[in-house]
Order: sequence, then C-alpha cells, then structure tokens
Amino acid sequence: MRIPFEKSPRSTVGLEWELMLVDPDTGELVPAAPGILQVLDGGPQITAELLSNTVEITSDPRERIADAVNDLRRRVDLVRPEAERHGARLTSSGSHPFARWHEQHLTEKSRYRTLIDRTQWWGRNLMIWGVHMHVGVDDVDKVFPIINEITRYLPHLQALSASSPYWAGDQTGYASNRALVFQQLPTAGLPWEFADWAAFERYVDDLVGTGVIGQVDELRWDVRPSPHWGTIEIRASDSMSNVAELGALAALVQSLVEWCSRRLDAGEVFEPLPPWFHRENKWRAARYGLDATVITGRDGSQASVRDHLDQLLPTLEPVAADLGCSAELATLRRIPELGAGYQRQLRVAQASDGDLVAVVKHIVDEFDAERPLPAPVVERGEVR
Repeated sequence: MRIPFEKSPRSTVGLEWELMLVDPDTGELVPAAPGILQVLDGGPQITAELLSNTVEITSDPRERIADAVNDLRRRVDLVRPEAERHGARLTSSGSHPFARWHEQHLTEKSRYRTLIDRTQWWGRNLMIWGVHMHVGVDDVDKVFPIINEITRYLPHLQALSASSPYWAGDQTGYASNRALVFQQLPTAGLPWEFADWAAFERYVDDLVGTGVIGQVDELRWDVRPSPHWGTIEIRASDSMSNVAELGALAALVQSLVEWCSRRLDAGEVFEPLPPWFHRENKWRAARYGLDATVITGRDGSQASVRDHLDQLLPTLEPVAADLGCSAELATLRRIPELGAGYQRQLRVAQASDGDLVAVVKHIVDEFDAERPLPAPVVERGEVR
C-alpha cells in the first residue's frame, strides 16, 4: 500500500488541545459539547471528541509556538461564553479526578461507535484528555529515523505533562494513569521501529488486510507519522490545564524534532534504545513522573528525568532560538520547580482533606489564569 507523505514546511507546528466541560459548583463533567457546537461554527478548529463532555480546539499550522498558542487562546475565547451559557466551565487535565465512565455520553459519530464496538470496556473507559503536537518534516526519509530517536524522550514529555493521578475518585499512585489506560487500545502505545517508510507501508498493508485497521490514522501511537499533514505527531502528553505549560511542552517537542532533523542532515545515524528499554521507561514515567529514573543508553546507563532534562536543554537552546521559542523552552524549567500537574493536584487534595472538587476548581483556575498556580504544601499535617 502506497501512503503519500504530503509536503510540509520544516518544523512548522500545529497543536490540538482537548478541553473538558465541568460544572463550576459540583466539578462534575457536563455533556454540553453537542449543544455548544451546534451553536458555535468553529469549523475544523473547534470540534467534538469521543465524549460529549469534551471540545477539541486546534491551532493553524505555524512557524512559531507563540502564534500557535495564540490561535488556541482565540478559540478558547469563542468556546468559553457558549460553554458558560450551557452551565459549564473549561479546563483540562489528563483525567478527571472523580468522574465515572458509565455516567458519560458518547458523541454520535460512526468512527466512535466503531471504536467502542471493538474495544468495549476499555474504550468506554477512555475518560482521558491529551495534547497532540504536530511538527513538519521536510523529507519522508527522515520520518522514521526521527520517530525512532524521539521515542527515547517520550518519558520526559510524559513526566513533565503528567496530570492524571486520580481515576474515578481513587488516588492511583501513578503520575499519569492516562498513559496506561490509553495503551490498552490495540493500536495505541509505543510505536514499532521501522527502518524506512517502505517498511511502514508494508506494515499498514498487513494491518488493513487483516482487518486490524481501516485506515492509517487509526494507529494511535504515542508518536506517529501523520501522512495527510506531512508531520510527526507526538501524542504521549497528558493534557495540560494552562497554555503556559502547553507552550513549554510544545517548544520542547518542536526543538527536539528540528534537532533530530539537523543531525540527520549532518549525516548522523541514530542508534535507538532497545524497545524493552522504551517500554520500561514509559512505565516508570507514568508511575513516578518527575521522580522517575529512566534508562538513557543502550548499555543500560540511567539518569533521573530531572537530571537528563538538565543535560538536554542546553543542547536544545540554540535550536529553540532559531525557531523563535526560547521563552517557551525556558518556561519548561519552571515545571519541576513549581510541580507538575499531578503534583499540584495531589497537594490541593491533601490540603483540602481529600476533597476532589477542590482539585477540579484548582485546574479551572489554572485554565483561566493561563499558567500553573502554586498549590498548598502540606508538612507535618499543616498546610503552608
């Protein structure tokens, strides 16, 4: 099967942000998306998602992260008043702290009905929200070398964005429970390693021929090619509650892809980690978040996520300067300092005697503030 990879300007970026609709008083999810979208004609930039409690907004393709983030801001400004007329506030996170799947409503689309029909209980449990980041690639021959190399940095993205420590009211013990829920789908999770585009085409041909998928976009890997757009799409991140963190993660992704592209231009041949190391790293990042220790070398060498990021960022800073996203990349350093989303949620719950409604209200406040907000720190039973 031939799969054309469309032309795309190198290292341009497009962002997709899944937003949840919540009741401002109870914190419960509100199935208001159909009513909002019926009134609001946002075109392909404001759309429905699997659940009727979710609206997805997307940016236009942009050269600079700041412009893509401003696209999202403008679309939030369109959705927000209509959401409020339907009794809902906007926010986002990898999961909702206490909502239950059997109380949610599916969006009436054939592709979603097909997904649920096949995946059943796991599909119905997909109360998850993410951010998808597209980066343009100028040569199809670079696509899988970059995907294979960038997979080693997915745990870092997952740890920085982790914001799903709760599931149906339970504290899971995981920083990103979303990561493990989503990978239960048969075509989700880590990508397979391919030597070149032709090998990928043969793989897709096998899957279509055996009825695993009907079309290539049913591959829902953590990082995948998006042939229609001519991009690599990174999908490993939990959703973020605010545009400041979203922009920071997008700057990291854009800089990583461009850095890999430059290395290929210089003739470098990547040596990806063995797949069993990638699998272990994903689990560690989901479990421990920013406190994870990840395997960084083929020899089994290891480093903490924090230390490895400290080593990586100086390498990426000149690339970010060329791309015009230095400010956003610099913001990335503040995430470990203030605490990632999962850490802030846990602190708010602890300071509120386990009240998860307070957690929802906190992430709503962060969405409105467009930045992470300090959460109370509890020491020896006291909040400070």
